[in-house]
Amino acid sequence: MPGRPFLVAALILLCVGQTAQAQRAAVDLELAFVVDASGSIDEAETRLQRQGYADALANPRVLGAIGSGFLRAVAVAYIEFAGPGCERISVGWTRISDSASAKAFGAKVLALPPMFCPGGNAIGDAVALATASIAGNGFEGTRLVIDVSGDGPNTIGLPVEFARDSAVAAGIAVNGLVIERPSMPDLDEYYRAAVTGGPRSFVIKADDRRSFADAILKKMILEIAGRDGPATGRVSGRLARKTPNLR
Repeated sequence: MPGRPFLVAALILLCVGQTAQAQRAAVDLELAFVVDASGSIDEAETRLQRQGYADALANPRVLGAIGSGFLRAVAVAYIEFAGPGCERISVGWTRISDSASAKAFGAKVLALPPMFCPGGNAIGDAVALATASIAGNGFEGTRLVIDVSGDGPNTIGLPVEFARDSAVAAGIAVNGLVIERPSMPDLDEYYRAAVTGGPRSFVIKADDRRSFADAILKKMILEIAGRDGPATGRVSGRLARKTPNLR
């Protein structure tokens, strides 16, 4: 029967695909931290960002949010970006379910070498990398989130709107954490218009470097708990609620 070899091959591929899917580790959330490491972020600020993410992930409130999930585990990755071709997965996808795994991930973030790569802010390239990494990271999350933090707009590389729309089309929400600087007082508005999107997406604005760590903590709790950001209110930074964008 001439078509039988093709049928057998198709069945084999189907079985392989189902096996691979079954082997993906189930978690409540896949969360990619996409962090600005461009020339506008100096060495001290890089340390501040990394410390903020490491501390927030191991915070008891975040661990409580993780433990309240159905599967009591999330998967996270730490991605840094600068100019085109400089985006990298600095700490790979890791299952976080308790204090020990959270602290171990944070220690890897803090041990990273400096990233030197001039050439602007390629946020679109970084979002595209995060989207691709979620598709092949070996985890199966009930929710998918990309979390972008930075102090400037997309200036070079892939249009960030295209990368954002591609992520949203893949079922991924994109949130933002904006670090305010005097030259860009409306950066949060830009992030809402161009960078973030998807169900329950939002932007948090840290008024200054001192409030950055608190803003990270607030954002991470909202993301892990799967809640909307409040329309108003201020704890460590200004929270600007984004209406769900299902482009």
